[in-house]
Amino acid sequence: MAVATRLKIGEVAKQTDMAVGALRYYESLGLLSSDRGQNGYRYYSPMAVQQVKFIRKAQALGFSLEEIGEVLSVHQQGDVPCEFVRSLLQEKIEQLDAQIQQMKAFKSELEAYRDQWAATKPRPEPGDICPLIETVSLAKPAF
Repeated sequence: MAVATRLKIGEVAKQTDMAVGALRYYESLGLLSSDRGQNGYRYYSPMAVQQVKFIRKAQALGFSLEEIGEVLSVHQQGDVPCEFVRSLLQEKIEQLDAQIQQMKAFKSELEAYRDQWAATKPRPEPGDICPLIETVSLAKPAF
């Protein structure tokens, strides 16, 4: 790597609007690589800027750093990882669908408690903190 094309970590941070600590963290996870100069400084190729921007865009889509590492690994092996990215995205969509269903069920459970509490006025028993919450069952709801 020619000296003129090497970037110090601060230059990469400035060009990507990222904190130096975040870049070090990415490097510790294997998402970025640098060479150490004789002075101990990290030096990055100009491609590191593009790679950091890619990482940020992938994170904006909800990809974890581990998943991004897998995508980068496929790329570094010389393959175009688009089909892999599509499959990851489909998994995310399915996970969101499941979470939405869980949230809807939880909302229904909360609405049932709200309606129950509005219809009945539980009286505090000795030691109760809030008689409303004392009526809550710790068993999983049937919804």
